[in-house]
Amino acid sequence: MGTYIIRRVLQFIPVFIGVTLLLFALKAIVPGDPVRMIIGEGRQPSQAVLEQIIENNHLDRPLPEQYLYYMNDLLHGDLGSSYQKNRPVLDIFVDKFPYTVRLALCAIAVEIVIGLAAGIISAIKRYSFLDILTTLATSVLVSMPVFWFGLMLQIFFGIAIKDWTGGALSLPISGAGGPVSNYPTFLHYILPAVTLAAVSLAYTARIMRSQLLEVMNADYIRTAFAKGLSKGAVIVKHALKNAMIPVVTFIGIDFSTMLGGAILTETVFSWPGIGREIYLAITQRDWPIVLGGVILIVVIVMVINLLVDISYALLDPRIRYSKRTD
Repeated sequence: MGTYIIRRVLQFIPVFIGVTLLLFALKAIVPGDPVRMIIGEGRQPSQAVLEQIIENNHLDRPLPEQYLYYMNDLLHGDLGSSYQKNRPVLDIFVDKFPYTVRLALCAIAVEIVIGLAAGIISAIKRYSFLDILTTLATSVLVSMPVFWFGLMLQIFFGIAIKDWTGGALSLPISGAGGPVSNYPTFLHYILPAVTLAAVSLAYTARIMRSQLLEVMNADYIRTAFAKGLSKGAVIVKHALKNAMIPVVTFIGIDFSTMLGGAILTETVFSWPGIGREIYLAITQRDWPIVLGGVILIVVIVMVINLLVDISYALLDPRIRYSKRTD
């Protein structure tokens, strides 16, 4: 296992270099004067200030040399400074990341609890009313654009219900709450977490259903039934572990995406997380934040994928990552 982990970590290096090369190349070919972006529109600095900006950002160097400077700063934990906010990008992400993490944890909890339960019930009650209802509901959720679903939740739970009940019942439709909020902080997580989890929940239920149905037809499951085990015991002790491997893969990848910032969900709900920050940086051409955000997402995805691969050995003892010895 240790050898496998080391090998996987070493594989991160070429992936990381390839991503940074691609991002740096895209930054170089995008139209716009980086000096003017740093200074801001409408300002006329002196020649000395212009030369200082060019020198500090190594803009007078060839592109390969600029990349080496950028990688050196990156390896020292320096993601650069925001053009618009004049703050280190790392400090901005430190402020925004906790909001994204809490939202991702709420969303993944909704996805796991409801998605797995719906998939298991649908598989056990195959062709029943519950199975048909689950299939229909997941089909509808999969076909819904995330931003549209979020807007519908805002209109219904934040505006319509408030009008119907005279303001007695409603949910907050934007922001993460705070000292001046009229709502308890946890209520601010309900609508964005449900929106963020909706599509993934549907896929989780579908994968869980199909995998459990496939596993239930396996020979070892028939053997377990032949030994006199109840259906519940067979499902819990034998079927679920094998059926869970593809589900864990999907949930792990989905969680890493959520931790990287759900741009559409955070933008619709004005959530002060990394996703919305990256969206604002794109609209303002604040490239240090965009580059730093994408690099952060890549690192999170690689780490979560490694943890998911390690979890396979816990779910299925037959899976081993050490080399075979004959």
